[in-house]
Amino acid sequence: MSALPLDGVRVIDLTRILSGPFCSMILGDLGADVIKVESPGRGDPVRAQGHVQDGLSWYFASFNRNKRSVALDLRTPEGLAVLERLLAQADILTENYRPGVLDEMGLTEARLADINPDLIVVSVNGYGTTGPYADRPAFDFIAQAMSGYMATNGTPDTGPLRTAPPLTDLIAGLYAALGAVAALRGREAGGPAQRVEASMMMSILSMMAYLSSGALATGRDPVKTGNDHPIVAPYGLFRASDGDIAVAPSTDVFVGRFLKEIGLAHLLDDPRFSDNACRVENRAALNLLVDAALSGQTQAHWIDRLNRAGVPCGRVQGLTEALSDPQVAAQDMVLDVPHPGHGSVRMTGFPIKFSETPLQVRHATPDLGAQTATVLAEAGYTPEEIETLRKGGILG
Repeated sequence: MSALPLDGVRVIDLTRILSGPFCSMILGDLGADVIKVESPGRGDPVRAQGHVQDGLSWYFASFNRNKRSVALDLRTPEGLAVLERLLAQADILTENYRPGVLDEMGLTEARLADINPDLIVVSVNGYGTTGPYADRPAFDFIAQAMSGYMATNGTPDTGPLRTAPPLTDLIAGLYAALGAVAALRGREAGGPAQRVEASMMMSILSMMAYLSSGALATGRDPVKTGNDHPIVAPYGLFRASDGDIAVAPSTDVFVGRFLKEIGLAHLLDDPRFSDNACRVENRAALNLLVDAALSGQTQAHWIDRLNRAGVPCGRVQGLTEALSDPQVAAQDMVLDVPHPGHGSVRMTGFPIKFSETPLQVRHATPDLGAQTATVLAEAGYTPEEIETLRKGGILG
Protein backbone atom coordinates (compact mmCIF):
# COMPACT_ATOMS: atom_id res chain seq x y z
CA MET A 1 0.00 0.00 0.00
CA SER A 2 1.17 3.54 -0.73
CA ALA A 3 2.43 5.70 2.09
CA LEU A 4 -0.07 7.56 4.21
CA PRO A 5 -0.22 11.36 3.74
CA LEU A 6 2.00 12.17 6.76
CA ASP A 7 4.39 9.25 6.41
CA GLY A 8 7.89 10.38 7.41
CA VAL A 9 6.65 13.20 9.66
CA ARG A 10 7.73 12.91 13.30
CA VAL A 11 5.69 14.46 16.10
CA ILE A 12 6.88 14.86 19.69
CA ASP A 13 3.68 14.94 21.70
CA LEU A 14 3.65 16.54 25.16
CA THR A 15 -0.15 16.66 25.36
CA ARG A 16 -2.45 14.98 27.83
CA ILE A 17 -6.13 14.61 28.72
CA LEU A 18 -8.14 15.24 25.50
CA SER A 19 -7.73 18.38 23.35
CA GLY A 20 -4.04 17.83 22.58
CA PRO A 21 -4.18 14.02 22.37
CA PHE A 22 -7.05 14.32 19.87
CA CYS A 23 -4.86 16.59 17.73
CA SER A 24 -1.87 14.23 17.86
CA MET A 25 -4.10 11.20 17.25
CA ILE A 26 -5.35 12.77 14.03
CA LEU A 27 -1.75 13.35 12.94
CA GLY A 28 -0.91 9.75 13.84
CA ASP A 29 -3.94 8.42 11.98
CA LEU A 30 -2.75 10.35 8.93
CA GLY A 31 0.59 8.54 9.08
CA ALA A 32 2.84 10.63 11.33
CA ASP A 33 5.18 8.93 13.79
CA VAL A 34 3.81 10.31 17.07
CA ILE A 35 6.05 9.99 20.15
CA LYS A 36 3.91 10.56 23.24
CA VAL A 37 6.13 11.77 26.09
CA GLU A 38 4.63 10.98 29.52
CA SER A 39 5.69 11.23 33.13
CA PRO A 40 7.11 8.00 34.57
CA GLY A 41 4.85 6.12 36.95
CA ARG A 42 1.46 7.60 36.11
CA GLY A 43 1.57 9.01 32.60
CA ASP A 44 -1.40 10.76 31.06
CA PRO A 45 -4.13 11.02 33.75
CA VAL A 46 -6.69 9.62 31.30
CA ARG A 47 -4.93 6.25 31.57
CA ALA A 48 -6.88 5.86 34.83
CA GLN A 49 -10.20 7.36 33.71
CA GLY A 50 -13.31 6.05 32.03
CA HIS A 51 -14.08 2.37 31.52
CA VAL A 52 -11.01 0.30 32.45
CA GLN A 53 -10.96 -3.27 31.17
CA ASP A 54 -8.05 -5.70 31.41
CA GLY A 55 -5.97 -2.88 32.88
CA LEU A 56 -6.55 -0.48 29.96
CA SER A 57 -8.80 2.59 29.85
CA TRP A 58 -10.92 2.42 26.71
CA TYR A 59 -11.25 6.21 26.89
CA PHE A 60 -7.46 6.52 26.77
CA ALA A 61 -7.22 3.91 24.02
CA SER A 62 -9.74 5.77 21.87
CA PHE A 63 -7.57 8.90 21.70
CA ASN A 64 -4.03 7.52 21.81
CA ARG A 65 -3.87 4.97 19.02
CA ASN A 66 -1.13 5.26 16.41
CA LYS A 67 1.33 6.63 18.96
CA ARG A 68 4.44 5.36 20.71
CA SER A 69 5.01 6.09 24.40
CA VAL A 70 8.20 7.36 26.05
CA ALA A 71 8.25 7.72 29.84
CA LEU A 72 10.55 10.66 30.61
CA ASP A 73 10.94 12.87 33.69
CA LEU A 74 10.89 16.40 32.30
CA ARG A 75 11.37 17.92 35.75
CA THR A 76 15.04 17.01 35.59
CA PRO A 77 17.83 18.56 33.50
CA GLU A 78 18.69 15.11 32.18
CA GLY A 79 15.11 14.51 31.08
CA LEU A 80 14.92 17.87 29.34
CA ALA A 81 18.19 17.11 27.57
CA VAL A 82 16.67 13.91 26.21
CA LEU A 83 13.59 15.82 25.07
CA GLU A 84 15.72 18.41 23.29
CA ARG A 85 17.55 15.63 21.48
CA LEU A 86 14.22 14.19 20.33
CA LEU A 87 13.02 17.63 19.24
CA ALA A 88 16.15 18.13 17.17
CA GLN A 89 14.98 15.28 14.92
CA ALA A 90 11.27 16.15 14.87
CA ASP A 91 8.98 18.04 12.54
CA ILE A 92 6.24 18.99 15.01
CA LEU A 93 5.95 19.57 18.74
CA THR A 94 2.40 19.35 20.13
CA GLU A 95 1.58 20.66 23.61
CA ASN A 96 -1.49 21.72 25.59
CA TYR A 97 0.08 23.28 28.67
CA ARG A 98 -1.14 26.61 29.95
CA PRO A 99 0.55 29.45 28.04
CA GLY A 100 3.99 30.12 29.49
CA VAL A 101 4.71 26.61 30.79
CA LEU A 102 7.06 25.76 27.93
CA ASP A 103 9.01 28.95 28.73
CA GLU A 104 9.18 27.93 32.40
CA MET A 105 10.65 24.60 31.29
CA GLY A 106 13.34 26.48 29.38
CA LEU A 107 11.80 25.68 26.00
CA THR A 108 11.36 29.28 24.93
CA GLU A 109 10.69 30.19 21.34
CA ALA A 110 14.36 31.15 20.96
CA ARG A 111 15.58 27.92 22.54
CA LEU A 112 13.33 25.78 20.35
CA ALA A 113 14.60 27.63 17.28
CA ASP A 114 18.17 26.87 18.36
CA ILE A 115 17.35 23.20 18.84
CA ASN A 116 15.53 22.87 15.52
CA PRO A 117 14.82 25.90 13.31
CA ASP A 118 12.44 23.79 11.20
CA LEU A 119 10.30 22.72 14.17
CA ILE A 120 6.58 23.54 14.00
CA VAL A 121 5.16 24.12 17.49
CA VAL A 122 1.44 23.37 17.83
CA SER A 123 -0.31 24.59 20.98
CA VAL A 124 -3.83 23.81 22.18
CA ASN A 125 -5.06 25.89 25.10
CA GLY A 126 -8.14 27.37 26.71
CA TYR A 127 -8.30 30.98 25.61
CA GLY A 128 -5.23 31.78 23.50
CA THR A 129 -1.83 33.14 24.49
CA THR A 130 -2.86 36.80 24.48
CA GLY A 131 -5.63 38.68 26.25
CA PRO A 132 -6.86 38.91 29.84
CA TYR A 133 -7.82 35.22 30.12
CA ALA A 134 -4.60 33.74 28.73
CA ASP A 135 -3.39 32.51 32.13
CA ARG A 136 -6.69 31.08 33.29
CA PRO A 137 -7.06 27.30 33.70
CA ALA A 138 -9.46 25.90 31.13
CA PHE A 139 -11.92 23.06 30.97
CA ASP A 140 -14.52 22.14 28.37
CA PHE A 141 -17.44 23.02 30.65
CA ILE A 142 -16.05 26.51 31.27
CA ALA A 143 -15.25 27.07 27.59
CA GLN A 144 -18.82 26.04 26.66
CA ALA A 145 -20.11 28.57 29.21
CA MET A 146 -17.75 31.44 28.35
CA SER A 147 -18.17 31.17 24.57
CA GLY A 148 -21.92 31.73 24.46
CA TYR A 149 -22.41 28.18 23.26
CA MET A 150 -24.05 26.92 26.45
CA ALA A 151 -26.46 29.87 26.50
CA THR A 152 -27.86 28.92 23.09
CA ASN A 153 -28.75 25.35 24.16
CA GLY A 154 -31.88 24.23 25.96
CA THR A 155 -35.19 26.05 26.21
CA PRO A 156 -36.40 29.06 28.19
CA ASP A 157 -37.60 26.57 30.83
CA THR A 158 -34.36 24.60 31.15
CA GLY A 159 -31.98 27.54 31.01
CA PRO A 160 -28.45 27.09 29.60
CA LEU A 161 -27.36 23.50 28.90
CA ARG A 162 -23.96 22.00 28.17
CA THR A 163 -23.53 19.58 25.30
CA ALA A 164 -22.60 16.11 26.51
CA PRO A 165 -19.52 15.54 24.29
CA PRO A 166 -16.56 17.79 25.22
CA LEU A 167 -16.89 19.72 21.98
CA THR A 168 -14.52 22.57 22.81
CA ASP A 169 -11.69 20.10 23.42
CA LEU A 170 -12.40 18.21 20.23
CA ILE A 171 -12.89 21.20 17.93
CA ALA A 172 -9.72 22.86 19.24
CA GLY A 173 -7.80 19.62 18.67
CA LEU A 174 -9.21 19.33 15.16
CA TYR A 175 -8.26 22.93 14.32
CA ALA A 176 -4.79 22.37 15.75
CA ALA A 177 -4.29 19.30 13.56
CA LEU A 178 -5.46 21.24 10.50
CA GLY A 179 -3.08 24.06 11.40
CA ALA A 180 -0.21 21.61 11.81
CA VAL A 181 -0.79 20.12 8.36
CA ALA A 182 -1.07 23.61 6.82
CA ALA A 183 2.15 24.72 8.54
CA LEU A 184 3.91 21.61 7.22
CA ARG A 185 2.74 22.40 3.70
CA GLY A 186 3.94 25.97 4.05
CA ARG A 187 7.35 24.86 5.30
CA GLU A 188 7.71 22.37 2.46
CA ALA A 189 6.88 25.19 0.01
CA GLY A 190 9.81 27.21 1.33
CA GLY A 191 8.08 29.19 4.05
CA PRO A 192 9.20 29.46 7.68
CA ALA A 193 8.42 26.98 10.44
CA GLN A 194 5.50 28.55 12.29
CA ARG A 195 3.85 28.35 15.66
CA VAL A 196 0.25 27.13 15.44
CA GLU A 197 -2.33 27.79 18.12
CA ALA A 198 -5.95 26.74 18.64
CA SER A 199 -7.93 27.56 21.77
CA MET A 200 -11.04 25.92 23.12
CA MET A 201 -13.11 29.08 23.58
CA MET A 202 -12.25 30.59 20.19
CA SER A 203 -12.69 27.28 18.38
CA ILE A 204 -16.25 26.71 19.59
CA LEU A 205 -17.04 30.40 19.03
CA SER A 206 -16.08 29.98 15.36
CA MET A 207 -18.71 27.23 15.07
CA MET A 208 -21.69 29.35 16.11
CA ALA A 209 -22.67 29.87 12.44
CA TYR A 210 -25.95 31.75 11.91
CA LEU A 211 -26.26 32.27 15.66
CA SER A 212 -23.19 34.50 15.82
CA SER A 213 -23.96 36.26 12.54
CA GLY A 214 -27.43 37.07 13.86
CA ALA A 215 -26.08 38.32 17.17
CA LEU A 216 -23.51 40.49 15.41
CA ALA A 217 -26.15 41.93 13.09
CA THR A 218 -28.80 42.65 15.72
CA GLY A 219 -26.92 42.98 19.00
CA ARG A 220 -29.34 40.47 20.56
CA ASP A 221 -28.78 37.00 21.98
CA PRO A 222 -30.42 34.08 20.17
CA VAL A 223 -33.65 32.78 21.66
CA LYS A 224 -33.34 29.25 23.06
CA THR A 225 -35.45 26.95 20.90
CA GLY A 226 -34.50 23.46 22.11
CA ASN A 227 -35.00 20.96 19.29
CA ASP A 228 -36.71 23.53 17.09
CA HIS A 229 -34.57 25.43 14.57
CA PRO A 230 -34.01 29.08 15.51
CA ILE A 231 -34.72 30.41 12.01
CA VAL A 232 -36.64 27.66 10.16
CA ALA A 233 -40.06 26.06 10.68
CA PRO A 234 -41.30 23.38 10.64
CA TYR A 235 -38.08 21.72 11.82
CA GLY A 236 -37.43 19.48 14.84
CA LEU A 237 -38.83 16.41 16.57
CA PHE A 238 -42.38 15.37 15.72
CA ARG A 239 -44.51 12.60 17.17
CA ALA A 240 -45.42 9.53 15.13
CA SER A 241 -47.68 6.84 16.58
CA ASP A 242 -44.79 4.99 18.24
CA GLY A 243 -42.30 7.76 19.00
CA ASP A 244 -40.49 10.83 17.75
CA ILE A 245 -38.86 11.37 14.38
CA ALA A 246 -36.44 14.14 13.52
CA VAL A 247 -37.37 16.10 10.41
CA ALA A 248 -35.22 18.84 8.84
CA PRO A 249 -36.95 20.55 5.90
CA SER A 250 -34.49 23.43 5.75
CA THR A 251 -35.77 25.28 2.65
CA ASP A 252 -39.14 26.11 1.11
CA VAL A 253 -38.67 23.28 -1.39
CA PHE A 254 -38.28 20.72 1.40
CA VAL A 255 -41.11 22.25 3.40
CA GLY A 256 -43.39 21.84 0.38
CA ARG A 257 -42.39 18.19 -0.02
CA PHE A 258 -42.82 17.51 3.69
CA LEU A 259 -46.27 19.06 4.01
CA LYS A 260 -47.44 17.33 0.82
CA GLU A 261 -46.34 13.89 2.06
CA ILE A 262 -48.12 14.28 5.39
CA GLY A 263 -51.29 15.71 3.84
CA LEU A 264 -50.84 19.33 4.91
CA ALA A 265 -49.93 21.02 1.63
CA HIS A 266 -52.95 23.31 2.01
CA LEU A 267 -51.26 25.02 4.96
CA LEU A 268 -49.04 26.93 2.53
CA ASP A 269 -52.19 28.85 1.51
CA ASP A 270 -52.85 29.81 5.14
CA PRO A 271 -51.47 33.32 5.88
CA ARG A 272 -50.03 32.01 9.15
CA PHE A 273 -47.81 29.54 7.31
CA SER A 274 -47.34 31.01 3.83
CA ASP A 275 -43.62 31.75 4.21
CA ASN A 276 -40.85 30.88 6.60
CA ALA A 277 -41.07 34.07 8.65
CA CYS A 278 -44.77 33.43 9.26
CA ARG A 279 -44.15 29.78 10.08
CA VAL A 280 -41.46 30.69 12.64
CA GLU A 281 -43.81 33.23 14.24
CA ASN A 282 -46.59 30.63 14.41
CA ARG A 283 -44.35 27.66 15.13
CA ALA A 284 -46.34 26.32 18.09
CA ALA A 285 -49.57 26.08 16.10
CA LEU A 286 -47.79 24.55 13.12
CA ASN A 287 -46.05 21.93 15.27
CA LEU A 288 -49.39 20.81 16.72
CA LEU A 289 -50.79 20.32 13.22
CA VAL A 290 -47.73 18.36 12.09
CA ASP A 291 -47.85 16.13 15.18
CA ALA A 292 -51.53 15.40 14.53
CA ALA A 293 -50.81 14.48 10.91
CA LEU A 294 -47.96 12.15 11.82
CA SER A 295 -49.69 10.46 14.73
CA GLY A 296 -51.63 8.06 12.53
CA GLN A 297 -48.56 6.16 11.29
CA THR A 298 -45.37 4.68 12.71
CA GLN A 299 -41.84 6.05 12.72
CA ALA A 300 -40.79 3.44 10.14
CA HIS A 301 -43.63 4.42 7.80
CA TRP A 302 -42.80 8.12 7.86
CA ILE A 303 -39.03 7.70 7.71
CA ASP A 304 -39.31 5.51 4.64
CA ARG A 305 -41.88 7.72 2.94
CA LEU A 306 -40.19 11.04 3.68
CA ASN A 307 -36.74 9.87 2.68
CA ARG A 308 -38.09 8.56 -0.61
CA ALA A 309 -39.59 12.02 -1.15
CA GLY A 310 -36.21 13.61 -0.45
CA VAL A 311 -37.13 15.07 2.96
CA PRO A 312 -34.25 14.67 5.48
CA CYS A 313 -35.50 12.71 8.48
CA GLY A 314 -34.52 9.98 10.88
CA ARG A 315 -35.22 8.40 14.24
CA VAL A 316 -33.61 9.51 17.49
CA GLN A 317 -31.23 6.67 18.34
CA GLY A 318 -29.45 5.93 21.58
CA LEU A 319 -25.67 5.90 21.35
CA THR A 320 -25.35 2.12 21.55
CA GLU A 321 -27.97 1.80 18.83
CA ALA A 322 -26.19 4.38 16.67
CA LEU A 323 -22.89 2.53 17.09
CA SER A 324 -24.66 -0.62 15.83
CA ASP A 325 -26.38 1.13 12.93
CA PRO A 326 -25.89 -0.64 9.56
CA GLN A 327 -24.67 2.61 7.97
CA VAL A 328 -22.04 2.96 10.70
CA ALA A 329 -20.96 -0.62 10.02
CA ALA A 330 -20.78 0.04 6.27
CA GLN A 331 -18.50 3.01 6.95
CA ASP A 332 -16.22 0.95 9.27
CA MET A 333 -16.79 3.47 12.04
CA VAL A 334 -16.46 0.95 14.87
CA LEU A 335 -13.17 -0.92 15.02
CA ASP A 336 -12.11 -3.94 17.08
CA VAL A 337 -8.43 -3.34 17.80
CA PRO A 338 -6.33 -6.05 19.49
CA HIS A 339 -4.22 -4.70 22.36
CA PRO A 340 -1.73 -7.36 23.46
CA GLY A 341 -2.16 -8.00 27.16
CA HIS A 342 -5.42 -6.05 27.30
CA GLY A 343 -7.75 -7.94 25.00
CA SER A 344 -9.60 -6.31 22.11
CA VAL A 345 -10.75 -2.72 22.38
CA ARG A 346 -13.72 -1.38 20.44
CA MET A 347 -13.32 2.24 19.35
CA THR A 348 -14.67 4.65 16.77
CA GLY A 349 -12.99 4.51 13.39
CA PHE A 350 -11.78 7.05 10.85
CA PRO A 351 -14.25 9.70 9.64
CA ILE A 352 -11.79 10.79 6.93
CA LYS A 353 -11.79 8.40 3.97
CA PHE A 354 -8.89 8.18 1.48
CA SER A 355 -9.51 6.29 -1.74
CA GLU A 356 -5.94 5.06 -2.28
CA THR A 357 -4.40 5.06 1.21
CA PRO A 358 -7.14 4.11 3.67
CA LEU A 359 -6.31 4.92 7.27
CA GLN A 360 -5.61 2.13 9.72
CA VAL A 361 -4.56 1.49 13.29
CA ARG A 362 -0.85 0.88 12.77
CA HIS A 363 -0.02 1.01 16.49
CA ALA A 364 -2.35 -0.12 19.24
CA THR A 365 -2.51 2.25 22.21
CA PRO A 366 0.87 1.90 23.94
CA ASP A 367 1.51 0.91 27.52
CA LEU A 368 3.24 3.66 29.47
CA GLY A 369 6.84 3.95 28.31
CA ALA A 370 6.60 0.85 26.11
CA GLN A 371 8.79 2.30 23.35
CA THR A 372 11.18 4.36 25.49
CA ALA A 373 14.29 2.34 24.70
CA THR A 374 13.41 2.02 21.01
CA VAL A 375 12.81 5.74 20.53
CA LEU A 376 15.98 6.72 22.39
CA ALA A 377 18.00 4.25 20.35
CA GLU A 378 16.58 5.85 17.18
CA ALA A 379 17.78 9.19 18.54
CA GLY A 380 21.31 7.82 18.83
CA TYR A 381 21.49 6.75 22.48
CA THR A 382 23.55 3.64 23.20
CA PRO A 383 22.18 0.80 25.33
CA GLU A 384 24.58 1.84 28.08
CA GLU A 385 23.36 5.45 28.02
CA ILE A 386 19.75 4.31 28.10
CA GLU A 387 20.44 2.04 31.08
CA THR A 388 22.20 4.89 32.91
CA LEU A 389 19.19 7.13 32.37
CA ARG A 390 16.90 4.40 33.55
CA LYS A 391 18.88 3.74 36.71
CA GLY A 392 18.89 7.47 37.40
CA GLY A 393 15.07 7.53 37.35
CA ILE A 394 14.96 9.73 34.25
CA LEU A 395 13.16 7.06 32.21
CA GLY A 396 10.13 5.02 33.15
